[in-house]
Amino acid sequence: MSPALYAAARDLLFRLNAESAHHVTLTGLRLANSLHLLHGFDHPLPGEAPVECMGLTFPNRVGLAAGLDKQGSCIDAFGRLGFGSVEIGTITPRPQAGNPKPRLFRLVEHEAIINRMGFNNPGITQGVRNVSRSKDFGGIVGFNIGKNKDTPNEDATADYLACLRDAYPVADYIAVNLSSPNTPGLRDLQAADTTARLIEVLKGEQARLEKTHGRRVPLALKVAPDLDADHIRALARTFLDTGLDGVIATNTTLERAAVAGHPRAEEAGGLSGAPLTRRADEVVAAFHAELGGKIPIIGVGGIMTAEDAARRIQAGASLIQLYTGFVYHGPPLVTAIRQRLAQGAL
Repeated sequence: MSPALYAAARDLLFRLNAESAHHVTLTGLRLANSLHLLHGFDHPLPGEAPVECMGLTFPNRVGLAAGLDKQGSCIDAFGRLGFGSVEIGTITPRPQAGNPKPRLFRLVEHEAIINRMGFNNPGITQGVRNVSRSKDFGGIVGFNIGKNKDTPNEDATADYLACLRDAYPVADYIAVNLSSPNTPGLRDLQAADTTARLIEVLKGEQARLEKTHGRRVPLALKVAPDLDADHIRALARTFLDTGLDGVIATNTTLERAAVAGHPRAEEAGGLSGAPLTRRADEVVAAFHAELGGKIPIIGVGGIMTAEDAARRIQAGASLIQLYTGFVYHGPPLVTAIRQRLAQGAL
């Protein structure tokens, strides 16, 4: 698919409201995959080699970030588009509808999105069932897990444990989401001491599950971009002390300076896309400096071009993930990034 062809398709989709366009796109991808129309995107490119990260072998460095395939119902299709990994979710123990609509907004002039979806998902049981139905994807599948909105923070650990236990048999890795701005109070769990207690419990359960299932599923944690230097330093120490397997940086931001004056700028929710690029670079670089290469980082947030992806790798990320960049630039961006990273001149 050429950039021009995708731009034409995007113009049609952008005539719909953002959430409707999202559902139409996923339905279209599933249909196209079932009709064998997506073949040819997923072959290794010249110079491209698998990447070892968190003890797993990723076919390439480009992954789909959580949020696009919340239910895990489109994994094979995204694999056909060239993604080496797909992170589904966020998934919670019980199904939930999410926040009232409208809750997803494009800021086209800024190549940005604001969302306040609120972890709308079918629940962990259906998510596991959907992933189990994936037949053709040869890459890595991550489960992004969270707590239900009506679960008090003091009981959040039970929600994360429930998701960890259910996802473990089918997940390649599990990402703990403490950083969405759209579940009230969730980011409070990012306090270093609170995070440490949660990780310790989850790591203990991970060890038990490894013995039960005879396989080790790495545990990563997704952080917000809205962290100051002291908070990053404290979290990095916590991650090292608890033996966390990976860090995903970053989630969406509450900062609005880059889109000030836009009619949608004050919509509640997390901002993603080009306005987040520089800050996500900075957060990845800061965590990389504190972690000293001992824990791998998956870079996500504001990756809109192949050069953005190369810069994120230079900042310290082992892998990258796309969300908003994929919305605005589509499959050609996946190919362009894979080609750029395969060159090795980072």
